[in-house]
Amino acid sequence: MSEVFSLRRGQEPLVISIPHSGTDIPDDIAARLGETARSLPDTDWFVDRLYGFAEELDATILCAKYSRYVIDLNRDPSGTSLYPGQATTGLVPVERFDGTPLYRAGAEPDEAEIEHRRSRYFDPYHRAIAEELSRVRTLHGYALLYDAHSIASVVPRLFEGELPVLNLGTNSGTTCAPEIERAAVRTILAQDEYEAVSNGRFKGGWITRSFGRPHTNVHALQMELAQRAYMDEAAKSYDEAKAAMLQPVLKSILEAAVDAAEKLHWEVSK
Repeated sequence: MSEVFSLRRGQEPLVISIPHSGTDIPDDIAARLGETARSLPDTDWFVDRLYGFAEELDATILCAKYSRYVIDLNRDPSGTSLYPGQATTGLVPVERFDGTPLYRAGAEPDEAEIEHRRSRYFDPYHRAIAEELSRVRTLHGYALLYDAHSIASVVPRLFEGELPVLNLGTNSGTTCAPEIERAAVRTILAQDEYEAVSNGRFKGGWITRSFGRPHTNVHALQMELAQRAYMDEAAKSYDEAKAAMLQPVLKSILEAAVDAAEKLHWEVSK
């Protein structure tokens, strides 16, 4: 088992990536963080727990163990911004979402450390995604990657007002076949409990954009959830009742996307 991530290997075509719910931080990095950063406020809290039901779907689930403050697994490793002109954080972030510094003055990582973190944490996670997508595509002829995220409902530096609960991203339709995106969007719109948007503020990060290759029968979606839908944001605690309401909606989205991918594959294969 990798020290960088946990892996639950399933036999169905669905691969779920959870890159930002990890909370581990090596001691030498933790010692350099500022006081407000040590509580890891930008974590995708409890996303792995929320999607625990995906084992019933026999999905493959990869979940990062280390905090996004160590390495952000969903950023372009070249340093190119995924959202040009908008506030964001980097591969090895040096500031929080609200713009405050992560590190004590003068303790920021240098280029050599950034490259070391990329090699130790980023590369193994991305290799694992590639290997699992290849494995399930060999089994089924196609693969569906679902990148699972969450964020605080209000982050003024990143977006105005309160974020919708369900934020689907396909990089404006480039990371999956249109039939799959339409199936997911139809399912989202069929429910009336949660406000939703497709390709709004969050269009899909590096994982979705780098692995979503519809022409090779590998399709990718990102889901960014507003955390108020399944937890007490102020207390940073998981809310079982809220989660129990949200999980069937998420399950229906996953099932609709997989069904659409399967139908598309067989139609193309005829």
